[in-house]
Amino acid sequence: MVNAVQQQERPVGGLAVEVIETSSLGDRSYLASDGEVAVVVDPQRDVDRVIAAAGRLGVRIVLVLETHVHNDYVSGGLELARLTGAEYALAAADEVPFDRRPLADGDVVTVSERLRVRAVATPGHTFHHLSYVLEGTDGPAGVFTGGSLLFGTTGRTDLLGEQHSEELARHQHASARKLVAMLPDGAQIWPTHGFGSFCSATQASGDSATVGEQKQINPALTLAERDFVEQTLSGLDTYPAYYAHMGVRNTEGPEPLDLREPVRAEPEELRRRLEHGEWVVDLRSRKAYVVSHLAGTVSLGLDGPMVTWLGWMIDWGAPITLLGESRSQVGEAQRELARIGIDKFAAAAVGTPERLAADSGQLRSTPTATFADLAAALDGRSNGLPAPEVVLDVRTNNEFADSHISDAVHIPLYEVKDRLDEIPVGAVWVHCGSGYRAAAAASLLEADHRTVVLIDDHFGVAAEAGVPMTNGT
Repeated sequence: MVNAVQQQERPVGGLAVEVIETSSLGDRSYLASDGEVAVVVDPQRDVDRVIAAAGRLGVRIVLVLETHVHNDYVSGGLELARLTGAEYALAAADEVPFDRRPLADGDVVTVSERLRVRAVATPGHTFHHLSYVLEGTDGPAGVFTGGSLLFGTTGRTDLLGEQHSEELARHQHASARKLVAMLPDGAQIWPTHGFGSFCSATQASGDSATVGEQKQINPALTLAERDFVEQTLSGLDTYPAYYAHMGVRNTEGPEPLDLREPVRAEPEELRRRLEHGEWVVDLRSRKAYVVSHLAGTVSLGLDGPMVTWLGWMIDWGAPITLLGESRSQVGEAQRELARIGIDKFAAAAVGTPERLAADSGQLRSTPTATFADLAAALDGRSNGLPAPEVVLDVRTNNEFADSHISDAVHIPLYEVKDRLDEIPVGAVWVHCGSGYRAAAAASLLEADHRTVVLIDDHFGVAAEAGVPMTNGT
């Protein structure tokens, strides 16, 4: 299951912390309880998962906390508080039009005799960012760090504009040190970001951490401020375009989630939408897509980060039609996309490409290859595949700068649809890091009537396979 709920051991003083993971966005929400009442931190928009976790544990949600106004997803905090009658709390400095409990540095909320949370000002990811120390009868159990101190890294500091990124990086360094100075080495760290999220300054490492462990490995705690700031700013890459809409939505107060099934599209309607150049998204795996698909559809399977890449590539508000093998697949896509505020769809369709095609002329297949095949083709041995006149790399800027195929054309996936005319003429062999992004790019190229071969392989084997490489920029 893509977004699982897992339970952790009781850390200190009889408190339990439940992790509600949204792996598709690289984020975590938390439910902390004393066995009777519970606190929720940074809930995603689909709060039914949180309510179900509380019901399973037999606890009552009485407090909902936000560490910051989120830029990578629509918050479910306001709606969760409304549904449960819980108090909703966030930074006093954040000006919002809805009722909430304003919190500032040092404020303590006594939830029960056995459970307290202490707000700690930790600016860096945002200016008003708060972390929350979870305290039991035996003292601090750990800290919910949001986008402050992550596992082996920190939250990125440029989401409020590049003009603030250096100042926020200095704040981030100070905030991380402030947290570890006030907590014992054994205290747990529970971040919201850093599990694949683009809110992370660099790739996070590990699945759990304590304060003592982070003292040994986290750059914010091992580097001097100047070195940390320089390293942080130099490592920042582009973040998803849909982030621009999340903070605004969360500040205004998100409306309740509506997961009703979209209207069904029949084959002739699908054809019309595709002919008009609308986004028609095939949710099946790329393995199924390459065998058979409708011409003009975009491959973004639910077995990968569909929500991130679709949200990044589309023009905001553009009509979207979802194609799935089943109603449950369409429903899962709706839930994923609702988390970033895409909750109105032009239509949906369920079935195989053969059933959904208006006629057989609408069906396509995509040739695939490995990096060994590419090496052979570059050496003049094409194995029946079109000769590679263009090798297109659709990975991120940082990935390309680290290492790339010699003479490859580099256009990150999120820019492909707007830069198709920059791709040289001829057969295009397209790759990414594993095949997922390359499949999406291949489908965009096909829709532009280009000859394309999808390299469905892991980039790490390219050099070993004999593909000529260039390391560094």
